[in-house]
Amino acid sequence: MNTDIKKIIFDHISLRNQRSVFYCIFLLLLPFTGTAQKKCTVTNQTFQSGEYLNYVINYNWGAIWLTTGEVGFSAATADLNGRKVYHFMGIGGTYPKYDWFFKVRDRYESYVDTTTLRPIRFIRDVNEGSSYAKDDYVFNNQKNKIYSSSQRNKKPVKLDSLAINSCTNDVLTAIYYARCLDFSTHKPNDTIPITFVLDGEVYFSYIVYLGKEVIKSELLGNVRCIKFSPKLIKGTIFKEGAGMTVWVTDDKNKVPVYVETPIIVGTIKVNLNKYSGLRNKIDCIIPK
Repeated sequence: MNTDIKKIIFDHISLRNQRSVFYCIFLLLLPFTGTAQKKCTVTNQTFQSGEYLNYVINYNWGAIWLTTGEVGFSAATADLNGRKVYHFMGIGGTYPKYDWFFKVRDRYESYVDTTTLRPIRFIRDVNEGSSYAKDDYVFNNQKNKIYSSSQRNKKPVKLDSLAINSCTNDVLTAIYYARCLDFSTHKPNDTIPITFVLDGEVYFSYIVYLGKEVIKSELLGNVRCIKFSPKLIKGTIFKEGAGMTVWVTDDKNKVPVYVETPIIVGTIKVNLNKYSGLRNKIDCIIPK
C-alpha cells in the first residue's frame, strides 16, 4: 500500500478512532441519556459456560479494506469468594503488523450472578497507544452501590463509590444481558431500555428493535437474524444521526453475527469468525 494512503488512513484511525473500534465490540450498547430502566429481569436460555465467540474487525473506506484486529468473548463458571458465578471475558487487540501504527491490547472481565445475571465485579485493563486505563468495580447490589478503584496512565489510583440502581450492568455483562432479551414481545421500532456504568458514570440507554432480516455471513452463509440498533454517543467519531446496527442469530443463542457502524470517515465492520460451546443448536441457517 502506498505510504501516503497509509498515512491518510491512520490519521483517521487515530487514538480515538482505534479505541472506538474496540468499543464497537466491547460496548455493543453505548451511552445516550434516556429513560431510567425500571424492569430488568431476564431468563438465560441463551448461553452457557464454555461458550466462545471470536470476531474480526475491519475498517472500510471506499475501496480500502483493512482487517485491523480480533476480539474474543468467553463465558465460564468460576468460584468467587465461595460463590459459583459466571466469569465473562472479552479480550481484543490489533494484529502485530499494525502495532507500529497503533497498538491495542484490551481485556475486560465480569463476575456475574448465575441466576439474576447481575454483576458482582468488573475489571477493565486497556492499553491503547500511549494510553492506559484500569478499572476495578465491586458491586454491592443490596445497597445499590459500586466501590471503584481506577487508574489512568501513571496517575495515582483513585478510590471512589458510585450510586446505581437495581438494573445497572457493567458494559461486558450488558452484552450477555442483551442477548437474553425476548424480542418476540416487541414490534419494529420499539425501544428497549438498558442501564450500565462506564468510566464512573451511570448511563440510561436503549436499543431500537428493527425486526428480522436475512443476511449473508462469511462463516454461516445465509442466516435469519434479529436486527437492532444501540443508541450511540453523540459528539464522537460516529456520524450524527447514524447508528450502529447489530445482527444476531434468530434462534435461542442470539449470537452476534455482524456489526456495522459508520464513523466520520469510513465504516467499521465486525464479522463472526468462529464459535464453540454454544448452548443451543443454530437452527436459523437457510440451506443453499
